[in-house]
Amino acid sequence: TSTEKEALLLESSLIKKYRPHYNIVLRDDKQYVLFRLARNTPFPRLEVVRSVRKDHARYFGPFTSGLAARETLKTLHRLFPLRRCADRAMASRLRPCLYHDMGRCLAPCTGRVDQSAYAAMVQRVEMLLSGRSRELLHALRQEMMSASDALEFEKAAALRDQIRAVEQTVEKQHVVLNDGGDMDVAGVSAVCGGLGLGLLFVREGKLMDRRTFFWSGLALEDGPDTLWSFLGQYYSTLASAIPPRIIVPWQHNGEEEGSEEGAFAQESLEAALTALRMPEGEVRVRLPKNAAESALVDLAAENAREDALKKAENPLAERLQAALRSKGPISRLECVDVSHTGGKATRVGMVVFENERPVKSDYRNYAIEGADGDDYAALSIWAERRLAEGEPWPDLLLIDGGKGQIAAVDRAFREGLKSLGGDGALPFALAGIAKARDEEGRADRRAGNVSDRIFVPGRSNPLPLKEGSGELLFLQHVRDTTHRFAIGRHRRARSREALESELTRIPGVGPALARRLWDHFGSLEAMCRATPGELAAVPGVGAVTAAKLAEKFQRLFGDLAQAPGSEPSGAKKEGLPKDSPK
Repeated sequence: TSTEKEALLLESSLIKKYRPHYNIVLRDDKQYVLFRLARNTPFPRLEVVRSVRKDHARYFGPFTSGLAARETLKTLHRLFPLRRCADRAMASRLRPCLYHDMGRCLAPCTGRVDQSAYAAMVQRVEMLLSGRSRELLHALRQEMMSASDALEFEKAAALRDQIRAVEQTVEKQHVVLNDGGDMDVAGVSAVCGGLGLGLLFVREGKLMDRRTFFWSGLALEDGPDTLWSFLGQYYSTLASAIPPRIIVPWQHNGEEEGSEEGAFAQESLEAALTALRMPEGEVRVRLPKNAAESALVDLAAENAREDALKKAENPLAERLQAALRSKGPISRLECVDVSHTGGKATRVGMVVFENERPVKSDYRNYAIEGADGDDYAALSIWAERRLAEGEPWPDLLLIDGGKGQIAAVDRAFREGLKSLGGDGALPFALAGIAKARDEEGRADRRAGNVSDRIFVPGRSNPLPLKEGSGELLFLQHVRDTTHRFAIGRHRRARSREALESELTRIPGVGPALARRLWDHFGSLEAMCRATPGELAAVPGVGAVTAAKLAEKFQRLFGDLAQAPGSEPSGAKKEGLPKDSPK
């Protein structure tokens, strides 16, 4: 690269692409929640997103809590009746929706509000989300008085209620800077054998939100380099949410203030962040300039220290032990899920987590025969096979299901252990995770549900885990990982059976030869690209059969067989499942 700015941006993009093992930034795919307000439509709507696009829309945030962001969205819709439907739904709507009847939408879809009035309401939303609540309240009061002077008392009363609602919303925000200002404040603290970093988000002088990070193995002397590297990577995903000022406790690399190296690196970071924030204005990364800002830096460092101490004093393994009432800490966890289609191609997927991390080398996929679509029977058969495999046993075996699934697994393990001469006591804790129930008793499968239920043997009611607690969210994450793994393996098995069925229709090809073809080539793509000579190299395939196979592949998957590197566009048309192995 030709400049420090280009090098910094390139480094950030390469870190996100290659995800190096020892990089200091969290390497998950989760983005922070933001509000998006489109500008390319006469009647914009406010929506929750997790990424910033170059689409000329206005973005507000970030919110570190998705639940808090959605609660804020509900409040905003009560204050300002913006439309909620998507552009396509709005274009095809012939009459107002229920939100209009409830007074929560002005129904621009049917022309019941003019564009100028709607734009004025959008401007108020922007003012509130950007932290300009004082300016918004002043404008609303002026408009209320003008409506009152014009004897428009209903309009004045509506504005009065809106003012009260805005005041109740903003009074919960803690004022930390009397002169206002938008900034993020970073503080660093060395604790628990590592380095903690806290961020405070201040908008118009009010403390809006916070975020903490922790990296083990780093000392305080690593703080300046860690902080500088972190800032470039963290804000590269936020774009328009970058504030005009970022307060930091140190200069770059521990250099004395005014040194050429530190000043040059600081200018490069500011130039990179300014380029990301444009056209909103410049970004300045500075030391605190007064006692109030110094106090905020100390507060950010204290936040980081407190969170690090909580994690060190009460790790997740011990919290899971207390929540599940197990005999010891839960560091190794196995989770299983059953997947089948009408009782066919039944697979039980098992994933393993150890010290909160997936151990993919220990993942297993079990082909189950004879269950005939009965999940309880499939789990019982799996339990017998898992018992035959023996150690290492997990600290917790988690089943994707409720009391029935737990009882089937518990009974199978106990009977198996007794048949081996034991007393039938399980060498691990056993639990099941079931979907939360709605008011009508049906499984609540809405995205973002944080109230799933945990069952254990011998207890009719679920364990009293707090909704959204770290323990429950971790168990949900493990369950979701297992579900994706089991579904993927089941689809592969189903695709393989479909292909083998097609192959056996060729004269001279039976089930055994079809399986040998699959085992020899390993994938559908390799099989389709094989020449008749390569097909004939498989034991049991002669020249005539090889020619018929090549013709069959050409007819079924012509695009895949002819164009190396292309997607199998013909697969979907001919009935091959879109998720079949390539």
